[in-house]
Amino acid sequence: MSHQQVRKGEELSEEKLKEFLQKNDLIQSLKSELQITQFTHGYSNLTYLLQVENKEYVLRKPPIGAIKRGHDMGREFKVQSALQSFGKVPKMYAFSDDERILGSSFYLMEKVEGIILNYKEAKKREISSEGYQKIANAWLNTFVALHHVDYTSVGLSDLGKPEGYVERQVTNWSKQYVKAKTEEIDAAKKVMKWLAIHQPKEYDICLIHNDYKYDNIVFKDDSWQTVNAILDWEMATLGDPLMDVGTSLGYWTLATDHEFFKKGIPSPTMFEGNPTRSEIAEMYAQKSGKEVRNLVFYYAFGLFKIAVIAQQIYYRYQKGLTTDPRFANLNKASEVCCQLALKAIQTNKID
Repeated sequence: MSHQQVRKGEELSEEKLKEFLQKNDLIQSLKSELQITQFTHGYSNLTYLLQVENKEYVLRKPPIGAIKRGHDMGREFKVQSALQSFGKVPKMYAFSDDERILGSSFYLMEKVEGIILNYKEAKKREISSEGYQKIANAWLNTFVALHHVDYTSVGLSDLGKPEGYVERQVTNWSKQYVKAKTEEIDAAKKVMKWLAIHQPKEYDICLIHNDYKYDNIVFKDDSWQTVNAILDWEMATLGDPLMDVGTSLGYWTLATDHEFFKKGIPSPTMFEGNPTRSEIAEMYAQKSGKEVRNLVFYYAFGLFKIAVIAQQIYYRYQKGLTTDPRFANLNKASEVCCQLALKAIQTNKID
């Protein structure tokens, strides 16, 4: 995962950060040189690498001007702290919601060594088709293991309200879309209406990640057998595991998908050797022992959720709250996601 100089407007106060590090026994001296770079990965929370006294820490905080609810650092810190016994999460060092330090809440964790497979990294590595079969397998095994975590025994039973989870999700994401829309999109209206009518009333409950994709896990090495950590826990909650699967399928771009979609969500899943979306669903059913029903609903919902996230970022960009040039076409990406969801609904197919 590449990191670079800190983007303009996203700088951190070195002095206050050093005081915080010393207070939490993470550095010895306030005089030590602190080097701060920023990870380029991700559209959501800001992630920094701190190098000081021969140690490395990762700091996460919400983007400037972001709504509180969607960027709850305390929640991310709590979930990962609770999952230390599960492994597969970075070690947590400290959390603060004192906004006087960095202008928002933030937390510090270990930097997990290994390979993060985003599209660029995957392309550079020229992974064989057998390699992708192994990657998909390890990715899925870790996903299933996460869904089998006994959330009560690790102390996460108050993480969410499992009753009525699906209905709340459909209602809330639709509301968020309407709030952030910048133009009338016919496909979005149709999808919201269909989701409201066709949502499942009965489902399992487990701990779900809600953003589980290749570039949110760290592989130990290129034998692709072991996952060292799962990253980006900001949307984790208790809910329907198939909602989690649906979100992952939404990000599971195939070589046969719409060109604009492949550019908008370039994923290593496009390369040869990766299972199709319906194969992933089948493999998930086999490995988890869960029956996978209503697949079109879950996939369409996953795409709609991605559409809303893209639209919200575009809304902030249009209002001048963020100047990142990557955000200029996110309204189009949002529209394409809605069209793909509608197509899945109309054809009753997810590939």
